[in-house]
Amino acid sequence: MEVLYLLIPIALVLVLVIGLAFFWAIRSGQYEDMEGPAYRILMDDDDPMIPGNEDRRTEPTPEDDDRNGDRKP
Repeated sequence: MEVLYLLIPIALVLVLVIGLAFFWAIRSGQYEDMEGPAYRILMDDDDPMIPGNEDRRTEPTPEDDDRNGDRKP
């Protein structure tokens, strides 16, 4: 029974520390965009419709493909 005199203050301090950490995370913006990273995984990075990717080609031309060793003069 005497151990409760030690456990109750420890539990209250622990609840206070966890509560402060939670409120700090909310105020610092940790939970603002919960769905954004999940959708970013699904987006195609080499899509030419994305601004800045207009200069990328989607498929190499046969002249660019030199893997078979047939070089054209």
